[in-house]
Amino acid sequence: MHDNQDLTLARVARVLDERLRPATHSHPRPLTLAAHRVGGEPIPVADGLAAEYLPAHTGDVWGRAWDTTWFRVTGTVPPAFAGRRVEVLLDLGFDTNMTGFQIEGLVYRPDGSPVRSLHPRAQWIPVVKEAAGGEPIEFYVEAASNPVLLDYVPFQPTESGEWATAGEEFLYRLRRADVTIFETEVFELVHDVEVLLQLAQQLDAGSARRAKILFALDRALDAVDLQDVAGTAAAGRAQLTEVLASPAAPSSHLITAVGHAHIDSAWLWPLRETVRKVARTTSSMVTLLDEYDDFIYAMSSAQQYAWIKEHRPEVYARVKQAVADGRFVPVGGMWVEADAVLPGGEAMIRQFLYGQRFFRDEFGIECRGAWLPDSFGYSGALPQLLVGAGFEWFLTQKISWNERNVFPHSSFEWEGIDGSRIFTHFPSMDTYNSQLSGDEVARADRNFKEKSVGSSSLAPTGWGDGGGGTTREMIARAKRLADLEGSAKVVWEHPDAFFERAKAELPEPAVWRGELYLERHRATYTTQHKMKQGNRRNEQLLGEAELWASVAAVRAGREYPYEVLDAAWREVLLLQFHDILPGTSIAWVHREAAERHARVSAILEGVIADSLSALGVELVAPASPVEPVETAKLDRPIVLVNAAPVAQSEVGAAAIGRPASADKGSAAASGAGFVLGSDTLRVEVDAAGHVVSAVDLASGRDAIVAGERGNLLQLHQDFPNLWDAWDVDNSYRKMRRDLDAADEVRLDGDAVVVRRSFGKSSIEQRLSLSADGRALLIDNTVDWQETEKFLKLAFPIDVFADTAVAETQFGFHSRTTHDNTSWENARFETHVQRWFLVREPGFGVAFANDSSYGFDVVRSRRGGTVVSDVRFSMLRAPRFPDPRADLGVQRMRFALAFGADEARATELGWAINTPARPARGSEVAPLATSSDPRVLISAVKLADDRSGDLIVRLYESSGGRATTQVSVDLPVSAVRAADLLERPGELVEYVSTTEGLVCVDLSLRPFQVQTLRITR
Repeated sequence: MHDNQDLTLARVARVLDERLRPATHSHPRPLTLAAHRVGGEPIPVADGLAAEYLPAHTGDVWGRAWDTTWFRVTGTVPPAFAGRRVEVLLDLGFDTNMTGFQIEGLVYRPDGSPVRSLHPRAQWIPVVKEAAGGEPIEFYVEAASNPVLLDYVPFQPTESGEWATAGEEFLYRLRRADVTIFETEVFELVHDVEVLLQLAQQLDAGSARRAKILFALDRALDAVDLQDVAGTAAAGRAQLTEVLASPAAPSSHLITAVGHAHIDSAWLWPLRETVRKVARTTSSMVTLLDEYDDFIYAMSSAQQYAWIKEHRPEVYARVKQAVADGRFVPVGGMWVEADAVLPGGEAMIRQFLYGQRFFRDEFGIECRGAWLPDSFGYSGALPQLLVGAGFEWFLTQKISWNERNVFPHSSFEWEGIDGSRIFTHFPSMDTYNSQLSGDEVARADRNFKEKSVGSSSLAPTGWGDGGGGTTREMIARAKRLADLEGSAKVVWEHPDAFFERAKAELPEPAVWRGELYLERHRATYTTQHKMKQGNRRNEQLLGEAELWASVAAVRAGREYPYEVLDAAWREVLLLQFHDILPGTSIAWVHREAAERHARVSAILEGVIADSLSALGVELVAPASPVEPVETAKLDRPIVLVNAAPVAQSEVGAAAIGRPASADKGSAAASGAGFVLGSDTLRVEVDAAGHVVSAVDLASGRDAIVAGERGNLLQLHQDFPNLWDAWDVDNSYRKMRRDLDAADEVRLDGDAVVVRRSFGKSSIEQRLSLSADGRALLIDNTVDWQETEKFLKLAFPIDVFADTAVAETQFGFHSRTTHDNTSWENARFETHVQRWFLVREPGFGVAFANDSSYGFDVVRSRRGGTVVSDVRFSMLRAPRFPDPRADLGVQRMRFALAFGADEARATELGWAINTPARPARGSEVAPLATSSDPRVLISAVKLADDRSGDLIVRLYESSGGRATTQVSVDLPVSAVRAADLLERPGELVEYVSTTEGLVCVDLSLRPFQVQTLRITR
């Protein structure tokens, strides 16, 4: 036979797109439209239904950016449609390539009950499955005219990310409002042809299977009259029966399809719009569940369920029933799909605590797996936290975005910094928005790394990011791919069932040790500094508020503020979403998030002050290590309120006590420069404000490379290839300007003040020693007015180090500072929690921050010696999606300790983030203490279930084994070990002392997190 494969492929593709698909809906009849423009924030559904409507027509323009228009669609089913399935087609101006990123609508009946969503890939509204003819049609559509911000030419600066700057122009044009017959047989033919065409395109050109498929497709199109597709569709389908019935090979890859819509809780739309996105998507998904018996849909993020419960109860009622039926599946067990490297350890635990509590209270279930498909890297602390919260598996696909290195596993065990392991799966389809296309299905099979021992992968299936979810077209593809020769097999399945099978296939899975570093989106450690600052500040305030509220409840009988703390935690957890905290959303989102953080801070300061008042303590100043209160000048006894798990000014951890006198040191002019000195540290600052010497007096070592300058500001060009707010490319290092000149360098009391200006920006730095004289503090106030620039603060450190040690949640890990391999070379910008350390045996320098997460360390050769160039990442100025990201006044604090190790670095990190607060009043003994300084208490709170039990959480901070005695200063009836969700476990032995303390002996493995539940 002659080879006409290319001609057949071209013929089928054109007929499918130009004749078959359009014939799915036939006999269109126009409907009557009316519209009500809201002109502001969304209105309640009842108000939309009752509003005054004005006539509207196809061809009309509508929809200012971020506005809402309610459309009323009315008409009558024509008598000629009797016996047929009838649907309305409503095209509001959709672009099928922008699903979730432009117009969306939620359809309501006149009684206010939801029908389904409208979006570019689902422009239909069901009317009746079998018409009698003459039925009235009346629908109301709440249509959101969201602007397209990530357009065909992406990453362009736009003012449309705020209501106030988006303009008044109407963005969309009404194209169609028709009642039609849904041609079921044509729909089936379309998907018969589409699945076979896409399969043939993936098969080898010389394969017999491909040849038979193309021959059958040719025969099918020969049988279809293109001027009467509906009348001849059945004949065309008959020609395809045999090739569709041919089964897959027994060894074929098996894809578990899980209906899904990865809905970003905020991104290129504000939080309020996500509430409606969730309502739209879930309305459609429960409708599909009603129609397709084998379909399974999964949704993460307890916050999103809570939103529709509060704002769209009519939608939530249907979701709750579908969950009860076991087909709408809550997954992830978190409050939101948070960033997975920037939140602190306690915050990560609370993501699980609040997420699982919601699912348990609302649905009577707990999620068995964690679901984070789109976060920008994953901390090595996560495996322990996941296992400790009761999770059995973890899913993400984001590491497939790596720029250089291909991850070697699809299913494996992920081992954390403490040795905990959790079974993990990366969908080999490399997407969380699968459409079950032929290309995707073939890629899932081709990319699966465990072929020699396993055959299963998972595919989150549906339009995501901006929502939309699974469509009936995807379900139709899955039906045909269930058992089809030449293809992987597809089955709708609960994620838990998939993981059980995947584990059974891999009884001895490969192990990946440590963090899952994403070789992309490295700038998210720095972008939108106020997001990082608000998050860090409120994480610390939440810990303080819980501590002192617990002490006040136990010691003074003050009512514990459960509701206030719960609300504050939920707000902070929401703002840790993986496009808010990383700084990658529109201006509206970040403005609102900063306002929310400020409100939470004020509430928590109130809780702290109220709790301390109950203990007879009155704060006299805000917590700031840079602006210490002169305690000698105050007229009443001064105490320090120390909420940190480390001693400060000799006031014990989590205690209130009188500070010891210490040599804070002094600042003085010296030659052309200045000296900051104490009995442990001598820092020299030159006339330009640079640190030219930092001598640890105990060892005599100068940490600064001889003849070089620390505290050197460096400004880089910063214009990545893609993803402006997300990415910094390695090429940024090639263009650098050192900010040498100073406008002013002067003494101010015990500090050296340095002012510089550059471009349109300026910075004031205040260099001083810490209250104990052991660390250099640098308080930075920047008026940042740059564009597409990256600001770093550099220190040339005379330390020979192959690695930099960086704190992560509940511990630390080491990263190489050389780039022997492509994996190491890709880590040119990395993240940290509160501190990092460069060291050689016997000497190290610790670097701590109060609100910045990015840094880099490079090994360099100077005159025959290898040294470490260390830099804090301070500020960026990307123009997309927020064209004014980070502009304005920013403040951040850094601290450096010399002659430091990990223990000293840990102390420094806590001290700069949770400084002791001066107060008037009495001393207060700690409620709980740990005898081993390596074992730190990270949380003291009353139990989440409001039983009155006390929760004490500890962690081993040094990376070694430790034995500690935990002493609790209150009468108890029982002590139990608990998991991270505070569920009680085995009883723990304790002894009571004559002083009234209850003592528990604990042995902890390296970096172990241990929770005690103490019944009073």
